Amino acid sequence: YRNDHYSIGAALDEAVEGCKQAGIQMEITAAAEYMLDDYFMQLLRQKKPLLCLHKNILLTELPYSIQPDNIEDLVFNMLTEGYKPVLAHPERYVYFHRNYKFYSRLKDLGFILQVNLLALTGYYGDAVKKAAIYLFKNDMVSLVGTDLHHHKHLAALANTSSQRIFNQYLPGKDWNNLNA
Repeated sequence: YRNDHYSIGAALDEAVEGCKQAGIQMEITAAAEYMLDDYFMQLLRQKKPLLCLHKNILLTELPYSIQPDNIEDLVFNMLTEGYKPVLAHPERYVYFHRNYKFYSRLKDLGFILQVNLLALTGYYGDAVKKAAIYLFKNDMVSLVGTDLHHHKHLAALANTSSQRIFNQYLPGKDWNNLNA
């Protein structure tokens, strides 16, 4: 989480150079997922360059163990600095499971909610799956992601029963090609 514009930029430069050397012609950009903690607030206050998904869209996440008591301040500061915060995997924060209405509060504050597709498969447990379904059924999901880190994640996404679930909540996409 202590990555910054410079450390990620150096890794990006290395990846771009590796692609050139391999004869791969493609545009590569980098972004970061920011833990909304004191370090992030320090970056924001110091007006450090932040790596956005696109233009001013900033991928963020909250601590898993305890709900921050300053969520309103965090989002206010991001919006004031011109960022549009995306909250990654809100369904996985167990402290919201006691009060699903807080998801509406997050949206009202200005968060764009991004659900992890693996949550719909039950990969993270029934409570997380239930929260993800709640978000979809209440039309609160603006983006989906995979949080894909290894082959077990890919296998769970490519599973036939997972594809049926995706078709239910994300119609119009051909999920059968995930095995390719």
